[in-house]
Amino acid sequence: MDALQVVSSVTQIISSMIVAVGALELAYRNLDEAPKRIQSLEDFVCDLENLTRRAKQKHVYKLHNSQLDHQLQSLNTLIERLHPKIGKARRIMSRSKIKNLAQVVWTSMTGDPLGKLVHSIKDDLNWCLESQILTQNVERVIEITAQEIPTRLKVKGEQGYPISSKCLFVRNLLEQESSQHVILIVGLSGIGKSCLARQVASDPPARFVGGAVELGFGQWCSRAACNGSKVEYEKRLARKISKFLVQIGFWKKINNDNSGDLEYLCFMLQKALYGKSTLILLDDVWGQDIVERFAKLYDNDCKYLVTTRNESVYEITEAEKVELSKDEIKEISKAILLYHCRLSGEEIPDVADCLLERCGHHPLTVAVMGKALRKELRAEKWEKAMTNLSNYATCAEGPSSYVNEKQAENTLTIFGSFEFSLEAIPEDSRQLFIALAALSWAEPVPEACVEATWSVLGQKSLFPLIVCKLVEGSLLMKADTDPLYEVHDMVSLYLDSKINDSAEILLNESKAEETASICPWLLIFGKENIKEVAKRKIELSFSVLDEKQVIISLEAILEALMASKSISELETSRASFSSILGPRIADLISTDSQSLTAMSAEAITNIFSKGDYCRYFPSLETTGAVDKLAGLLQNCDDPIIQINIFTVLSKLAEFGSPETDDKVLQSIRFDQLAELLSHNAQEWHECMFAILMSLIKAGKSKAVERMFAFEIEKNLIKLLENGSEVVQHHAIVTLKAFYEMAGPPPANSSLRPANLRLLPWQVRLRLETFVLSDRSVLLSPKPQTFEDVIHRVLDGGNKQVLEAMQDLIPFLEKADDPRIREMILKGPLIERLSELLQHVHPEQNSLRSGSSFLLTKLACAGGEPCIKKYLEYYIIPLLFKMMQCGVAELQDSAYTALHQMLFSNGGSLVLNKIFQMGLIERMVQSLESKTKKTREVNMHCVVDIVELGNKACLERMLSLQAVEKLVKLEKTSGGSGETLTEFLKGMDKCKHLSIAERKLMKQQVVRKVRAALKGHKFETKILAALDGLKSSSSSGSGKYRKTKLKKNCSSSGYLLNA
Repeated sequence: MDALQVVSSVTQIISSMIVAVGALELAYRNLDEAPKRIQSLEDFVCDLENLTRRAKQKHVYKLHNSQLDHQLQSLNTLIERLHPKIGKARRIMSRSKIKNLAQVVWTSMTGDPLGKLVHSIKDDLNWCLESQILTQNVERVIEITAQEIPTRLKVKGEQGYPISSKCLFVRNLLEQESSQHVILIVGLSGIGKSCLARQVASDPPARFVGGAVELGFGQWCSRAACNGSKVEYEKRLARKISKFLVQIGFWKKINNDNSGDLEYLCFMLQKALYGKSTLILLDDVWGQDIVERFAKLYDNDCKYLVTTRNESVYEITEAEKVELSKDEIKEISKAILLYHCRLSGEEIPDVADCLLERCGHHPLTVAVMGKALRKELRAEKWEKAMTNLSNYATCAEGPSSYVNEKQAENTLTIFGSFEFSLEAIPEDSRQLFIALAALSWAEPVPEACVEATWSVLGQKSLFPLIVCKLVEGSLLMKADTDPLYEVHDMVSLYLDSKINDSAEILLNESKAEETASICPWLLIFGKENIKEVAKRKIELSFSVLDEKQVIISLEAILEALMASKSISELETSRASFSSILGPRIADLISTDSQSLTAMSAEAITNIFSKGDYCRYFPSLETTGAVDKLAGLLQNCDDPIIQINIFTVLSKLAEFGSPETDDKVLQSIRFDQLAELLSHNAQEWHECMFAILMSLIKAGKSKAVERMFAFEIEKNLIKLLENGSEVVQHHAIVTLKAFYEMAGPPPANSSLRPANLRLLPWQVRLRLETFVLSDRSVLLSPKPQTFEDVIHRVLDGGNKQVLEAMQDLIPFLEKADDPRIREMILKGPLIERLSELLQHVHPEQNSLRSGSSFLLTKLACAGGEPCIKKYLEYYIIPLLFKMMQCGVAELQDSAYTALHQMLFSNGGSLVLNKIFQMGLIERMVQSLESKTKKTREVNMHCVVDIVELGNKACLERMLSLQAVEKLVKLEKTSGGSGETLTEFLKGMDKCKHLSIAERKLMKQQVVRKVRAALKGHKFETKILAALDGLKSSSSSGSGKYRKTKLKKNCSSSGYLLNA
């Protein structure tokens, strides 16, 4: 059934309702019920409207297809027909009952159409269900149509740049079959090549069914910028191509293993564009080989629109050359000026034509001058601007790389416009702009870095006012969603001439403390020559050991780390800082300054990796760091300092010698550790769990004994009862480590079967082994052998199999016994359970549910050997398939089984299998399922994987747009923010992330949420929920997980035994 047939069915149902019942019958039987029926009809129409809106948003890049567009228009037509009928019915029912009855009787005799409309309100209880099914059918048809339509990529056009005759000329070339595959747009710098190309690509000819995509290169990706190094040049080019493969959807994320192999990436490029018809805009190309690499790709109908100001690229023979000259941009320069100066054609002074001529009609120069003269009506101001532009252009220092006289003259004019714009803005903004020359603008720069640069020059609170002047003057460009700044390539070229001035301002003229605060930022985001200077200054401050300067440097280092845009960037920056900090850490810890020692401890906590601990901690052992840090704890009441010092001491114990381990256990104050685990110290709980785990690894049973003595176990159990979901998770992991190291809980343990039964069932499944490990009697109601039960499972009918499954539970709970586990693994049980999972008849649903529960119990008790057996019989994909089946009880039981397997001893094998089979992609796609239960179980499974995965796993999840899909769920479910907070809680629980990495990843998630919610009615509500997560992450009602799982197995008694 196509969409039009579905819409026709909707119309027929409504029409049949209108004529089905006589008016008199409705008056007697349904008058009181009519308002409810009207409300049902209104709800149905609302569903159709939401469906239409969702479909348009989801398939915005596919609306060029006439069939899909027609289906959506049909829905709109239906909605427009329904609205006035419902309005009429509502007005009729708003009258008094007497008038209403009289009207009904009258219309029943006269046949008034309005009365017949009231009759149509009557329906039966199945109407609501039919409406929902009908809505789903319509949406399914639209989805099927949309899946068959290729995505059409889009390029955003330049605001304020009108369509010119040259745009139409280039578009005409692209439409010609006989034209070359490469079209070169050449011209002077700032003449509008990129703007022209984007205007064409923003509305590409229809022949490009894949749409258009832009890939920018810039001078950064040139041999000259790499000082002639072929290796570095190919590395940068490979990085650009990797991003392009992600941009067009061929890769989900950048593959770090091959991201530097240029030849491999070109092979992938050939594969990605095979059979495609896409317009590819290669912007600001500096090397002829870049164009040739794209042009030699075969078996595709792509064309390449190339902009360049490098004359060597002009020499490409097999290309259409389109030169953009001064005469051709004259027709649009006036429109550009009017747009930027915010004046109409009647308001602008006559002298504006002379100014345009002096600007050479170059769009960039015109735009800069227009913004500098915004809302200016006085002709004398325009004349002065023209004079100043000439003077600045005469005095401006052009780039030495330009030998072409015409190019140099053009560049000087543009630089002159920059000088004029700078003169028109406040002095503080001008100083900031010059200082920004020290930064590398090859890629966008984080706002925090720009703000740190300003903090050297002025009061930090004024930064928003200062930087906005640069944005208004076109000297800086701010990203729409992320807090990033970038500049036009000509602005970057201008800033290159100001590097010495910038270095003088930031590194020589500033105070020592200000220099200390900016150097870490310059080491990460500065130009190459500036990076070297910044590194030497940081090393010098560490060697001199000036307390104030070192503390400021360390604080700035931590801030700069958190401004990283990705985990890989964070890792690179972390390695740079650790190489500087590591060799000096013993000296910093050993100083007499308690503030410096405390700050050094915080830096170690956030910067050092496992390798750094092994490399640099021996020097701490020999310089008495343990005594120094432990002594500082004696009189310290600041929990932040306590946490950082405890972290360093626990790492010293973990990575140090046995002597150091003993010394730490003797010196550390376990009473303070217990206090930091109290309910009142919620914000420190996450760090405390990591500290306890390090001490347990290092001190083993000795550490655990001391923790028992100071009632740390008791505090952990209190957190199980009263803590939030995240805290409960970490408390469980820590308690398991306690009992695995120390054996069964001692006599003074707080964990007893009585309070174990009060805990959530997921907690019981993880801890019952330690409390009930002495059980020796099977729970079966009658004596029977394992072989007897297996025989009934293999050969019995449905009822006998279900009974046998119940009798199997006591055996499976003892699968941690090697003898029983071996008997299970060598027998046919797991294969039989795998077969039962594959049954599809509804009457066998209870068997499938019971099978998944038995697999759950076996995984919990049997661990990795059982998981390996599961993998042989494809149980993981079978459970995943069950999660998508649409039967709520089966979906619940399948998710519960996967959840327990993931968190069992062999969970890493399950996680690897999920990724190897591509199940994670399907899981994320299921977040957009039409079935609520399917969305729910897949969302929980995604959170489990986030919790258990590593950095690569989390980056994969983000690249699959899991966050954006969760935002869509929030938009359609009331905007509570619950699904997004669950996702962030999963990150909080992830043990494979450092504190810095976790913080950065959460920042990325929040940025994605902000971008996806921008302008939506739930934006404030959802962001408030995410902001509130930090304060509530360590407190809660004691619920382990706020799921709505029905725990379907309880009806057969399965969970009673759990």
